[in-house]
Amino acid sequence: MSLRYQIENVDVEKKVAEWLAWDQNAVTRSEIESLFNENKFNELKKRLLSRMEFGTAGLRSSMGAGYSMMNDLTIIQTTQGFSVYMLELSPTVRKRGVIIGFDARHNSNRFAKLTASILLHQKIPVYLFSAIVPTPFVAYGVRRMNCEWGIMITASHNPKEDNGYKVYYSNGAQIISPHDKCIALKIEENLEPWSTSWCTSVIENSPDCKDPYHEIYASYMEDLRKLSFQQYMSGPTLNATTQLRFTYTPMHGVGYKFFTDAMKTFGFQSCIPVLEQIEPDPDFSTVKYPNPEEGKSALDLAIKTANESNSTIILANDPDADRLALAEKQPDKEWYVFTGNEMGCLLIWWMIQTFKATPNEQVVDGMFLMAMK
Repeated sequence: MSLRYQIENVDVEKKVAEWLAWDQNAVTRSEIESLFNENKFNELKKRLLSRMEFGTAGLRSSMGAGYSMMNDLTIIQTTQGFSVYMLELSPTVRKRGVIIGFDARHNSNRFAKLTASILLHQKIPVYLFSAIVPTPFVAYGVRRMNCEWGIMITASHNPKEDNGYKVYYSNGAQIISPHDKCIALKIEENLEPWSTSWCTSVIENSPDCKDPYHEIYASYMEDLRKLSFQQYMSGPTLNATTQLRFTYTPMHGVGYKFFTDAMKTFGFQSCIPVLEQIEPDPDFSTVKYPNPEEGKSALDLAIKTANESNSTIILANDPDADRLALAEKQPDKEWYVFTGNEMGCLLIWWMIQTFKATPNEQVVDGMFLMAMK
């Protein structure tokens, strides 16, 4: 047995002892204990001798026991460090607060409550959604509620084994450097759970914990309604009377309820849902990867539904409803899936058209639009 191997095993044993001293989740404690008892030191090294890297996209990793994975303890460590950074950078966070949302993945609700509890114990007000929401509700909610920060528990379009932790700043956008590096440093300085960090009862008892769900829902839809420019184009009945038929899938995520209400807000008739995929399902039972941007392979059921219902347009969200895929049936009956660049061009073109149709005094001559494949 090499000296290096012996030293690494000693390091692992120290980390195992540390983990068992800090972790109060019976499932992940048992996971580490079992690996140790079975002498699976290589697996323990992967889990305990390295940490997830906190970046501008926050955290994202498989769920399981260990510092390199998403679990109760790493959520606690992350939020402890983040809360310290919040208070150092912007003490007004104790007045403006933080908004927290979560998707329908395994453990998302639990992770959101742990996150909220730590902030509340630090006397930071929290707007904690009481139900699953799309990620855009958190980004929007930061500005609507005048929050200092936002946190969304989601792994977006990743496989079912994963979860994540996204962070938004007061402008409603995901953080940029050097915020990520500073937060990462504070996490490293605050690894040991504080005495109150596992106590989630504060959520029920604290007057500083509020549910923004209904207010954000209503406000978001109202602001969305203001973006409908059909009144400037072909009259208020244009969308309601269109012969276009839309098929929609939320890819087993949170989007169906919110998408259908958004369609109503714009005056469209109900979309045709992919029935096998409309209910939130953390196991993503009908797709290998719940990413609509994978193309036709991810849209098989949507294409089948659209063909059966004479629909010519498919719209698809990823599980946290912050990505959109678009497909159109061609004259030869084949389906064309638009690229992100092409969708961007369509959106910009529409913005220009509505801008020109809206009463204004600004000149739009000399504007060019170009996209590269």
